[in-house]
Amino acid sequence: MPPPSTRPVDKIDDDDYPAYTMGRAADMLGTTPAFLRALGEHRLITPLRSEGGHRRYSRYQLRIAARARELVDAGTPIDAACRIIILEDQLEEAQRINEDLRTRGGTS
Repeated sequence: MPPPSTRPVDKIDDDDYPAYTMGRAADMLGTTPAFLRALGEHRLITPLRSEGGHRRYSRYQLRIAARARELVDAGTPIDAACRIIILEDQLEEAQRINEDLRTRGGTS
């Protein structure tokens, strides 16, 4: 039996597993490979590379790319869309930390 970390089910359920090729990712998002490359150039997502050097995307990265596409489709320039998403992520993390601190050490 393979080690637990290499079981196929683990990869299927792993949001960070780079399961999608650039072409498949672009098709799923209804966009072009150039759009995905632009997101990489703006450092919004960094796809992993296959042994052959091809870009591979995770489900998590596809969700981020989908959010970027929503903003761009609404008329936001791609560089601004990437910055907005980064700021949204930072805000969400700060709120999560704040809530954690509040629930762990609420009384002094």
